[in-house]
Formats: sequence, structure tokens, C-alpha cells
Amino acid sequence: RKALQPASKAKHFCKAHAKVLKRIVLGLLGIAYLCYFIAACYLNFQRALALVVITAVVVFFVCWSFFKKHCGAKVLLLLRPIGKCFQKSWPWLKWLLCVAILAGLIAWLVLDTGKNPEQLISLGGFCVLVLLLFACSKHHGAVSWRAVFWGLGLEFLLGVFVLRTTPGVQAFQWLGDQIQIFLGYTTAGSGFVFGNTLIAEVFAFQTLPIIVFFSCVMSILYYLGVMQWLILKISWLLQVSMGTTPTETLSVAGNIFVGQTEAPLLIRPYLTDMTLSEIHAVMTGGFSTIAGSVMGAYISFGIDAASLIAASVMAAPCALAMSKLVYPEVEESKFKGKGSVRIASGEERNILEAASNGAAASIGLVANIAANLIAFLAVLEFINAAVRWFGEMVDIKDLTFQVILSYVLMPVAFLMGADWADSPVVAELLGIKIFLNEFVAYQQLSTYKKNRLSGLEEWDGNRKQWISERAESITTFALCGFANLSSIGIMLGGLGSLAPERKGAFASVVLRALLTGICVSMLNACLAGLLYVPTEVGDCVTFFSTANFSDTSYTIYTCCKQLFASSVFENGTLSFTGSWAGQAESVLWLTECCGHYNHTSCAG
Repeated sequence: RKALQPASKAKHFCKAHAKVLKRIVLGLLGIAYLCYFIAACYLNFQRALALVVITAVVVFFVCWSFFKKHCGAKVLLLLRPIGKCFQKSWPWLKWLLCVAILAGLIAWLVLDTGKNPEQLISLGGFCVLVLLLFACSKHHGAVSWRAVFWGLGLEFLLGVFVLRTTPGVQAFQWLGDQIQIFLGYTTAGSGFVFGNTLIAEVFAFQTLPIIVFFSCVMSILYYLGVMQWLILKISWLLQVSMGTTPTETLSVAGNIFVGQTEAPLLIRPYLTDMTLSEIHAVMTGGFSTIAGSVMGAYISFGIDAASLIAASVMAAPCALAMSKLVYPEVEESKFKGKGSVRIASGEERNILEAASNGAAASIGLVANIAANLIAFLAVLEFINAAVRWFGEMVDIKDLTFQVILSYVLMPVAFLMGADWADSPVVAELLGIKIFLNEFVAYQQLSTYKKNRLSGLEEWDGNRKQWISERAESITTFALCGFANLSSIGIMLGGLGSLAPERKGAFASVVLRALLTGICVSMLNACLAGLLYVPTEVGDCVTFFSTANFSDTSYTIYTCCKQLFASSVFENGTLSFTGSWAGQAESVLWLTECCGHYNHTSCAG
């Protein structure tokens, strides 16, 4: 007892002064971090820029939380008279605001599409899809236009920020680059288990371990409360602006980061009491987005990371808006007006258990993806063989399932903004995504992208080897969602296990939710086509002066096409126009280009 007395006294002292000790420890850690932060900025501020941004964001939210806790009530009390005055003026003020926004949007569209008229096709496709969903609405007279217009407005603003503003483009590009670097750490584990040879040559060992790693990281973030905090903030923004209930909003916000069966776990205790409209919103959110774990796999294919992240974020408000357009609320929700719903934290006792559980939970997902790829690609080959056989009976050669889809969905692809020449390929990928799954479609899109970047000829006979950058961007957004026929069973099985007594309700709205989810991805694609900015080709003369023609690239292909277009062959004399005219090396460059590409200029 005497030996244990000092330890007992120390324990009692720590309990009695727990708050003071906690503040001292946090203060010391804060001082240590401040010293580290100053040293990093002093040594190389450019290198420490990311650290500055992260620190600024954390400090802002900490200060905001402190301010809200200690001064929030006083500020609300001071602002109450202004709020009452605003409420009185709101009936006429909102119409004035709507007219101003509409006039600004029209003026912007006129000025913006004047340079690139093809953007108007994407705008027309956007309007057609919204009208189609309204035509399919369950209750036309009960549509909440506030939710619809706010949702589409938030989607548009996010799109403008990500695709048009310099800070948005740079931020999402930086985020995409960091994710690619982060996913590269997977090779440390997969290389040790499988060996570097298998990772380099075999798809399963190259891509599927990324899902295990990403699932492990997501589980750690859930244990630390980071994901819950982030989802709640996004949910609050959508709920306040669109007027949707906390349960459906929380689930849709969760779908930005997790899959269609994981997001409903956030609202599991409330599923039994949700209305059909709320269930429809939950399903639409699941169909309209992809999980963070499989996003990592798509990035490893070579799909643009920034576009995938942007598509997932933009899909959340659009999914809520279109869900309320297709299946408006006609029942009295038990959660209307409720401030917030609670998110349960994980059952793990420490961070190591969270990491282990996350990795173990991904085994089923990895096995499911591998099995589905084997099954779907085999079934696709069988269908193609059957279709070819039927085609040959009537002298139609090389008829496949993809060819049929390319013709059926070609108008849809064109309305989204793809060039008419690219529309068959885009339609084919869209059909594969709907009837098979997006994993197979993204894998094929990556092949087209690699062909373009490697500088292959655009056409190989009658077959297109790649599509334009604009069509690639549109297709990336259009494929970003779990809305395919096989997902119906996954959705019903996942929700049915959480609330068995609502299986009939789930089945009654799942087809509408699937249609809405497909259209949400296509609306995102239309917006990507509307906001797309063509990449400017640099000075080809300067590029060719230092280029190595031993291999091809997309830049070499583009510049060769420029050179071919500027070459003139008259009376046995070869000459050039434009910037190529005064260059002594133009003939040599033309010879190099002819060594890689076929053109009429080469015959001369």
C-alpha cells in the first residue's frame, strides 16, 4: 500500500486538475506547432504553402466554433431586428433577386457562348433532361421549386468554381495530384505481398489493392471523427439552402465520400420512419455518386482526379434537387424542422483497430469488384458473339452490343455536348455504364485517353482510337455514378437489411431513383460541357525546334496536323503558310511528321 501511495496520489491529482492539465498540454502542443510552422515558412514559404492553407482552415473553424459557443447567442439577439425587417421585405425582394440572377445568367451565357457556340448544345441538353425528369414526376403540383432551383444553383456555382475560376482549378488540380501521390503509397504494401512484377503487369494486383488502402484510411478518418464533421458541415449547407430534411440531406452528403450502401448507415435509426420522398432522395444520392474507395481505382486508370472529385461534389445538390422534382414530398415528415440528427461513431476502441477493420471490410468489396469484372466482361463477350452471329445472318459485319448502344444513345451523347464524331464512342461508354457498370466503362475510357496521349492517329480505318479532350471531360462526369441495372439489387439488399419492414417501400421507388440517378450524372456532364474551356495549343514552331520525334505524343500529333494544314504543294514546289513559312526546318519537320502520320501532304 505504501509503495502504491505515490501513484494513487498522482492519479487523484490528475483527476482533480484534469481541465487545467489538458489546457497546459494543449498549450504546449500549440506552442510547439507554432514554432514548427514559423520555421517551415521561414526556410521555404513556397514549399510550406500547403501547410499554410491547412493551418488557416483549421484555425478558422476553431475560431468559428469558439465564437459560436461563447458569442453566438448574443449576435443572434442583436441581428433579430434586421432578420424581422428582412422577412417583411422578402416577398418582393426574392422576386427582385430572381430577376437579377436570371438577367445576369443570360448576359453571361450570351458573352460566354459567343466564343464557343457548341456550348449551347450542352445547355439545351441540360434543359431537356430537367424537363424529362419533370415529365416523370410523381406529383407535378407538389414540386418544391425552392429545393430544385437551389440545388441546380449550387451545382452550377460549384461547376463554375471548379472549372472556370483560377483558384478553383488550381485547388482541385492540387487536390487531385495529392490524392494520386497518396494512392501511390499503396505499392509499398502490395509490392511486398505480390511482388513488383505482378503489380506492373496484372490489373488485379495493380488496382484492387488501392481499394484496400483507401478503405483503411476512410475507417481511420471515421474513427477520428473527421468524416462525420465534414459530412455534417456539407449536410447543414444543403439543408439550410434547399429546405430538405436532415435525414435525407445527411445521407446524400455522405454519398460524396462513401458508397450507396454505406451512406444509409449514417441514418440507420431513422429509416423506418422516413417518407417515400425521403427514401427516394436517399436512393438517388446513392445512384448519383461513387464511393471514395473505387474513385481511387479510377484515378489509377488515368482518369482525371480533379474531374472525379468535382463530379462527386456537384452531384450532391443536383441529386437532392432532381429527387424532389421526380418524387416531391406529399407526406408529413417526422424530421421536418428538426435541427440535426446524430451520427453514430464507430465501435473501434483505438486507431489500430479502426485501420484493421477498414482493411478487412474492403475484402468483400474487392472480391465483389473482381467477380463482377470477370462476369460482366465474359457476359459482354458472349453477347457480342451472339449479336455478331445474328448480324452475319443478314450480311451485317462486326455488329456488337457496343455498336448498338452507340447508335441508340448517340443523340443523348450529342445533347450532353460531345462532337457528332465523338458521340458514338461516348454513347457506347454511357451504355456500358448503365447496362453493365461504371468500372468497365472507366476502364475503356482510360484506353481511349492513353491512345490520345500517346499520339495515335484519331482514326484507324472506320474505328475511332480516341476522343477529344472535351468529350473526355463530358464522359468522365457522365460515368461518375453507381446508376446501373446491377445496382438495383445492391441498393435493395443494403437498405432492406437496415430496415426489413420497409422493403416494399424501397422496391416501389427504386426504378424512379435509378432513372433520376442516371440523369443527375448526365446533368453534371452537360454542365461540364457548358463550362469546358478548350486547352490552348502552344507555339508549335518553338515546340518542334526542341522536340524528339523518336516517339509520338498528343502535342506532336496536334502540331503535325497544323503543319499538314499549312503545307501547300503547287507546280512541284512545296511551300508553307502562317508561322511555318519562314522556318528553314519546316521541310524536315514535315518529313518527321510523315514518318508517324498519313496525310496528302506526304504524298507530294
